[in-house]
Amino acid sequence: MWTALLIVVILFYVIFTRLFIIVEMREEVIQERLGKYKKTLKPGFHFMIPFVDRAAYSQEMREQVIDVPSQTCITKDNIEVAVDGLVYLKVMDSYKASYGISNYKAASVNLAQTTMRSEVGKLTLDDTFSEREQMNENIVREIDKAADPWGVKVLRYEIRNISPSIEIVDTMEKQMEAEREKRADITTSEGSRQARINESQGEQESQILISEAQRQRRINEAKGRAHEIELVAESTAKGIRRVAEAISKPGGDIAVKTKLVEQYIDEFGKIIQNTNVSVLPTETANLKTFFEGVGTISSHTSGKSTTNKGGQ
Repeated sequence: MWTALLIVVILFYVIFTRLFIIVEMREEVIQERLGKYKKTLKPGFHFMIPFVDRAAYSQEMREQVIDVPSQTCITKDNIEVAVDGLVYLKVMDSYKASYGISNYKAASVNLAQTTMRSEVGKLTLDDTFSEREQMNENIVREIDKAADPWGVKVLRYEIRNISPSIEIVDTMEKQMEAEREKRADITTSEGSRQARINESQGEQESQILISEAQRQRRINEAKGRAHEIELVAESTAKGIRRVAEAISKPGGDIAVKTKLVEQYIDEFGKIIQNTNVSVLPTETANLKTFFEGVGTISSHTSGKSTTNKGGQ
């Protein structure tokens, strides 16, 4: 009795679970009747004929992120790098995703890997780091073109890591160190060169300023002398005019002569004080010359007498 009851319960459960199906909001279900496609079940509650209808496939309709495992690629300059990434896709047609390919996820991953190897092989190692965006776009375009019959839309692809081998990393580090030292040497030399240029420019500007100052000083001195000469000339002209005016007046010529005599006497006295010349009146000077001549003749005569006596 208990066995029969258990069989009835199990049979009732199987019939009840096959009689209807609840499709969630995030998926679509492919319904088959007697092994043939019947329809696509949208989210909601659906009745089915037990042992005739069945839910053959259930497809995730949300955007899916699939990890692309790391693989070794050869760059254009023959360097091995390990590259992995992420592919973002979405099922657009659950019928094609169910009957167009057995496993669209595995197919998308394998296609992403082959396309990635092809794209890396077109670039050098340095370009693989700088051209990531372009590589991602090319991979998305190729995968999306191949995945269209599967009812799958590839939204984007992201390269996650590009890892050269340890030997290449060491070589790159040495290269970067040498490049840094080179840039440091260039910077130092440029600094020294600029310092010398600044010093020479400063010296040049200093010389220019000094020459300009000297030129300005000479100009100022010349202007000062010219102004002085002009003032002296004006004063002399004024003095001459006044003297002329004074001479033209009655008794002016006598005053001028008197003034000239006074100046003559003053200047003559200064000459006598500062020289060894004896100044005598004209008659006294003639007498002095006479006596000096007589003395010279006497000396000459005495010299001749002495010579004659010695000869005798």
